[in-house]
Parts: sequence; structure tokens; C-alpha cells
Amino acid sequence: MGEGATEGYVGRYTVDQAAEILEISSGAVRSRLSRGTLQSVREGGTVYVLLPADMQRDADRDADGMSTDMPSSLFDQMRGQIESLERQLEQANERDRENRRIIAVLTSRIPAIEAPQEAPGGPETDAEEPEVNPPQQPEAATSRPWWRRLLGSS
Repeated sequence: MGEGATEGYVGRYTVDQAAEILEISSGAVRSRLSRGTLQSVREGGTVYVLLPADMQRDADRDADGMSTDMPSSLFDQMRGQIESLERQLEQANERDRENRRIIAVLTSRIPAIEAPQEAPGGPETDAEEPEVNPPQQPEAATSRPWWRRLLGSS
């Protein structure tokens, strides 16, 4: 920047000092310098930020004239929403625990539920009416499971 370009500016500040005055981070000041929204001067390897006399504390935040209590009300709303979401998450976790418990109980009962070994009424019918020639099955066929007989594997 030239000599006449510093007119209308209150003072020169280092990046850290300008960040403190503007109540923003040093990185934000550097970003504004690179975008050209803040003016600067380089002297002897040091960058000085030139702040105008009418510069507000944080031009981006105060530009729309928001009241100072607005952020706290937003935080209160966000805090309420977070608490509500935490309650919903805890309820969902409790439902999941209950569902897992029910599934565990049901799956533990599956081995107890087996098909009957004999058809109902089979022994009583055999005792009352003896068959004349009962069909003879090879002993190997009756000792293997049905699915092995069907697939033909040993």
C-alpha cells in the first residue's frame, strides 16, 4: 500500500492485535486479509492490519443489527433440542435392549420345539389292527436322516 492509502485508518495493528480488537481468531483476520476485506501493510517482514475508524468489533456479526441476546436464545433453543434428542436416543436404546432380550429368549426355545417322533395315534392304531405284511425297509435307510437319503450322501 502506498503512503496516501493509509488515510482514514485509525491505526496499524499486528494480526494478533487486530484479532483481539475484532474479537475473532488470527486465522479469521488472515482470511479477511487474503479476501481483501481488511487492508494491510507489510513493513520489515511484519504484516500490519489497517483498521478504519468506523470498523465495528465484528463487522460480519453486527452487520445485520442483531441484538446481543439473540445468540443466547439460540443456544437455549439448541440446548433444548439436544436434550430432547438425547431423551429420544435413550428411549430407542431401551427398546433395542428389550427387543434383544426377547429375541434371545425366543431363540433359546427353538431347540425345545421339535417335530414329534411318531405320528399322533400311530402306536394305538398298530396295537388294535396288526398289519398283515409290514413293509420291510433296509436298516441303513432308516438310520440315516431323510435329507441324506434324499441327497444320496452317506
